[in-house]
Amino acid sequence: MESERYLGRREVYTADKGQRKGSGSLRLTFDPSHPTLGSMSTSERPPLLQGTLDLLILRTLAGGRAHGQGVARAIQATSRESILVDHGSLYPALQRLEERGWIRAEWGTSENNRRARFYEITPIGRRQLVRETREWWALADAIGLVLGPRPSER
Repeated sequence: MESERYLGRREVYTADKGQRKGSGSLRLTFDPSHPTLGSMSTSERPPLLQGTLDLLILRTLAGGRAHGQGVARAIQATSRESILVDHGSLYPALQRLEERGWIRAEWGTSENNRRARFYEITPIGRRQLVRETREWWALADAIGLVLGPRPSER
C-alpha cells in the first residue's frame, strides 16, 4: 500500500499503484465500528488495486450474464453493502476486460425496458478467474501471516 491514514475510528486505505489520484480507481471506506462488515461513504473512498475490481467483476459474471449496473449491484449486495463500485471505475474495467477477451458484451433490453450492454464471462475469462482467485488467496494468506491473529472483537 502506498499510504495508510487513520481518521478517528474509520480506517482509510489508499493503494494507487503508480496511478494518478482520481484516475478511475475503485474507492472503498471501511468503518470497523459498523455492526457487520463496515460501511461505505461515497464521498471518501480510497482506491483499491485495479486488479481487485477485475477479479470482482469476473467472479460476479461467473454467476451469469448481467448489465453494468447489475454487476455493480451484485458486488454491493454480495459484499453486504461494504463495496460500492462507481461508474467511473466500473465501465473502464468492463471495457478493459472485454479488450482482453475475458468477457464479451452484446446489446439487449434491461428489466426496465432500456437498452443496455450485457456482459458475460468467456472461457478465457473463466481460466483467468481461477488464476486470479488463486493469486488473491495466496496474497491474503501472506498478509494474514504478517498481521498475525485477528484481534478479538470488543
